[in-house]
Parts: sequence; structure tokens; C-alpha cells
Amino acid sequence: MARRDVLLGITQAETTKPDRQATAGYATRGASRSMLSSIGELAAQAAKAERLLEGETVVDLDPSLIDGSFVSDRMEDDDEAFAELVAAIRERGQDSPILVRPHPAKNGRYQIVFGHRRARVAKELGKPVRAVVKELRDKDHVVAQGQENSARANLSFIERAVFAHNLADLGHDRETIQSALAIDAPMLTRMLSVTKRIPTAIIHAIGAAKGIGRDRWLDLTLLIEKPSNLVKAQEFVETEEFKSAATDDRFNLLFNSLKTPRKPKKGAGASPNAKSWAMAGKLVSVTTKDTGKAFTLAVKAKDASRFGAYLSENLEQLYRAFRDLEAKQTGD
Repeated sequence: MARRDVLLGITQAETTKPDRQATAGYATRGASRSMLSSIGELAAQAAKAERLLEGETVVDLDPSLIDGSFVSDRMEDDDEAFAELVAAIRERGQDSPILVRPHPAKNGRYQIVFGHRRARVAKELGKPVRAVVKELRDKDHVVAQGQENSARANLSFIERAVFAHNLADLGHDRETIQSALAIDAPMLTRMLSVTKRIPTAIIHAIGAAKGIGRDRWLDLTLLIEKPSNLVKAQEFVETEEFKSAATDDRFNLLFNSLKTPRKPKKGAGASPNAKSWAMAGKLVSVTTKDTGKAFTLAVKAKDASRFGAYLSENLEQLYRAFRDLEAKQTGD
């Protein structure tokens, strides 16, 4: 089914709006109200997407003349889903056209507003791509691109957050970004807090993580804010265990590695000068540790308490004997 008229309401004002009817007997408060609002916004974006290309002229374009959007909305492609799209278009053709605009900087070329995968399939199959060509400003371009994504509803939270972050970096205002993603101001703030507090390299190392929602990403930001955890995260994403995992698993592996305190390896922290001594019959055993700045002595086993008390009572005598021995050795 063709995607239609996302641009309606972007490039022109709506003249009539249906009255909103309340549903009798349903409490529209708190979480329920928020949920209904979100569903309503997505439904509105989907309706705009369905009207997107109505009445527009569809042309066939050479895929080699088409460049991608100036801002990416996907972090990675789903190979299985792409293969299914290739098979579908090979069998029955391209059902819905893509939207492009004349390239703002290259004469004779076009820039994709949305429909990147369909254009890629056409190129792979050696076929022209069915497209609608519209003159669009950058602002209208990103709003149409984002709204079409909302209608598809198959981008993950972090892909949408990165898209918002990229738009902000390009200088687009918050109102434009909210319109593009069909989100409110608090949600945009949450999205940008994630992309600002988690380094871009770590986000892209994790990938799209389509099974990981907003709350889990916000929890990760709290963990990664600790300087020691940031270092751990940067090291962990370079491990083979992390790289070989699927994207959702990469998130979980990293999250769990930061949440669970690292257990010291057996023997870790022991002084290289640690020594042990035990009396025959194990009536008493002594362990010493010398760090260079401190010397500790631990007495254990059956006679530990009495032997420790004896050492304590005779420390002065033992120390004098030690100094006398040192004096003889140095010739003083």
C-alpha cells in the first residue's frame, strides 16, 4: 500500500480537525492518559503516512542516480528482513514508491527522503525504482523522513534517539525533532540524555538492540556515568565475547558486566613478598605480608591466641634484639 501525505501538515496547514470524543467510562488519567496519547500520536502519523503520495506523479528512476538522506535513521540493516523484501519485490514488483528530492548540491541527482531499502533492492535487482520527486527544504525532509519511520514503527528506541541526536547536531530545533519523531518534549529530553551520556562509539558497538527499550537504556546511562564503569565499558566492547554476540545480547552482556562488581582473581592483591610458616603439628601458623610500606603478621591455628599474646608482651625485647643484630652486621 502506498505511503501517503506525511507532508500534509508540514508544508500546509490543516483547515479542519475532527472533534476529539471522549470514551465513556474510561479514566484518561496518569499512565492511561499517557498511553492513549502515545497511541493517538502514532495513529496520526500512520494516517499521514498512508496519505503521503496520494495524487503525486510516480516516475521510474535509475538507482545509481540516487543518494541516501543526509541524516541516517537506521544503525544497521536486518539481513533477514531485507532478504524478504528482495524476494517480495522480485515476485510482485515495488508496491509503494519512495520519496526523493532533487539533490540540493548535485545537479541531475536525487536524495532519498525515505525508502532507502526499496532503492537498495531496486539497485540489487537491476531495476528502476518507483519514486515521487518533491522539492523539500531540509526541515521538511527530516520531518517527512521521521514521520514515515513512525508509521513503520520498526526502529528501536536507540535508533530513534540517535536520529534525534543527529538532527540536533545538524542544528534542527527541538520542535522540528519532536515533529519528526512524533514525541513530546520529555521523551526527547530522555532520548538526548542517553546519547549525550553514553559515548557514540559504545552505542554503535551495541547496535540497534531492537528488543531493548527506553528504561533499560536509561539504566545503562546511570551505570556508565561512573568513571570506572566507563573505562570498563570501553574495554569490554572490544572483547571477542561482546563482538560475537547478537545486538540485544551485546547490550545485556555490557549491562551485566557493569552491574555486577568484578570479583578479584584468586590471589589478586597478594604481596609478592607474602610468606607462610607453620609449626609441626599445626599448633600455630603465621602468614606475613610485606608491601614495602607496611608489614602485617597473622597468627592462626590452635595456639594462635596464646602465641600472639606472647609476641605482644615481648615486642620491646624482640625489637631490641633486632637492633643489636643490625648494629653487629653494620659494625656500629
